[in-house]
Amino acid sequence: MITDLDAIDRAILKILEKDAKTIAKSIAEHLNLTKTPVYERIKRLEQDGYIKNYVAVINKEKVESSITVFSFISLEAQKGPMMDDFLELVNQFPEVVECFVVGGEFDFLLKVIVKNLDAYYNFAKTKIATLPNIGAVKSAFVLKEVKDEIAFPLL
Repeated sequence: MITDLDAIDRAILKILEKDAKTIAKSIAEHLNLTKTPVYERIKRLEQDGYIKNYVAVINKEKVESSITVFSFISLEAQKGPMMDDFLELVNQFPEVVECFVVGGEFDFLLKVIVKNLDAYYNFAKTKIATLPNIGAVKSAFVLKEVKDEIAFPLL
């Protein structure tokens, strides 16, 4: 639970979010601590599940051109098992990089990354539209990404 974190834990997490390759010695120097307690705290944060994983954030513009699409999905019926089935199936699509269950006009919000508009049309037609219980799909195409922050806002 987030309330179990003290100020030092939060400071360590903020540093690691900015650069996961920061070594314990550098973190300790930044926080005016010694290396061993910082290292032990990092290990505890990992073991307790506060740190899920270490990843490299890829500059997608350098790798391949792509478009980002937000797909708003409504189901015909919102019964629990039907929603679970949808989530299980959509998790198998590599184009879907984020999926949210939402309240309001739609049931789900998908963040989809594909090569181009044709690829999105193919994705929508052959994958999303073929899922059972799909009521409606509305799409919003990202014209310009203004902020792409992956860090969790630790307060």
